[in-house]
Amino acid sequence: MGLNKPLLNANSDTQPGINNLITDVAGITVGHKTISNDKFKTGVTVIESCQDNIFREKMPAAVHVINGFGKSTGLVQIEELGTIETPIVLTNTLSVGTAYTALVKRMLAQNPEIGLSTGSVNPIVMECNDSTINHIRDLGVTETDVTEAFDNAKIKFTEGAVGSGTGMSCYDLKGGIGSASRQVKIDDKTFTMGALVMSNFGFGEDLNIYGHAIGQKITQLKKEKEKGSIVTIIATDIPFNSRQLKRIAKRSSVGITRTGSFTGNGSGEITLAFSTANRVSHFPKDELSNIQAITDDKIDRYFRMTVDIVNEAILSSLVHAETTLDREGKPMLSLKDALNKLGNDRQALQLKTELGL
Repeated sequence: MGLNKPLLNANSDTQPGINNLITDVAGITVGHKTISNDKFKTGVTVIESCQDNIFREKMPAAVHVINGFGKSTGLVQIEELGTIETPIVLTNTLSVGTAYTALVKRMLAQNPEIGLSTGSVNPIVMECNDSTINHIRDLGVTETDVTEAFDNAKIKFTEGAVGSGTGMSCYDLKGGIGSASRQVKIDDKTFTMGALVMSNFGFGEDLNIYGHAIGQKITQLKKEKEKGSIVTIIATDIPFNSRQLKRIAKRSSVGITRTGSFTGNGSGEITLAFSTANRVSHFPKDELSNIQAITDDKIDRYFRMTVDIVNEAILSSLVHAETTLDREGKPMLSLKDALNKLGNDRQALQLKTELGL
C-alpha cells in the first residue's frame, strides 16, 4: 500500500518493503474494527508486534511526546523501563478506558501469572479525538470491538477511513490510517523500518504536499485553534536500544511537519517506536544481557528513513481515505475529491499525477 507513486523529495535512497506497510517488519500484524452507521463513525486498530507472548518476551521501545495534549495509557512505564509488553491499541479519545479493559483481559487470559506470581501489566492504548465526524459522547466502541480488531489482524491491511481512523480528519480533509516502510542492508542482511499513523491534525490552509501549498486552494475553513492529533507508531527489526529508539521517535516530527503542520497548542502528537530485534525476558535467567545496537555514528541514515516513512504514511492516509459525512451531515472531503473540485487547476492536476490519484 502506501502511495501509488514513489515519495518525492525523499530524504533516503532506500526502497519500500514488499507491501510498503508497517507489517513488512516480520512478525507484525495490524487489525481493524470499523464502526460506521447513522450514529457512529469510529473504530479500533490494533498493532501486534509479534506472534508469540510479548508479555514474557518484551521489546525495546521509546516514546517521544511532541505535544502532550493526549490521553494515551502506558507511556510512563515505557519512558521508565524502555520496553513494551502488550500489543498497541488505537481508538478515539473517550474509548481509551474500554480499550484498556479489553486489552487487560486479553493479557490476563494469555498470562495467568499476572497479578499472582508476578506483577501487573502495562497496556498501551493511544488515541485521537474524532468528535468532528463521530458522535464521540455516545461511546460507540465496545470491548467486543477491540476483540474483533485482534481477530482481524493480518499482514495486508486497509488504509484510510478504517478502524480507529474511521472518524479522523487531517488538514480539514478526511484522514485516518496510513502506513509505509523502507528496507536497508546491514552487512548483507536486509532490515525493515515501518510506520503507521492515525492522522487527525492540521489546519487545512497549511497543507503542503511536495512544495504545493494546495491547502490554501482547497479549504474555506479558517480555524483559530489547532485541536487535532497524530499518533505515530514506528516499528523495526533493526537492533536499536531504547535510547536510540527515542532518537528515532524524535525524528518523526520532521516527517509530520513536511506536510505543513506547526504542532499547535491543542494538538496531541505522540510517537512510539519499538524494535523486534532484542527481546527482553520477563523471567531472565542471567543478570547480564546481550543486546546488540547500531553504532550511533552510523545512525543518520535511519533518521532519514524515519522522516520518509512518516511523511509517506501521512500522505497515504489522505490518499486512501474517502469522503465521509461529519456528525452534522456535511461532507468531509477526501484529498482526491478536494483536488477534483479544483478542476483544471495546474497545481491540482500535477499533484494528482505525483500522488497517483
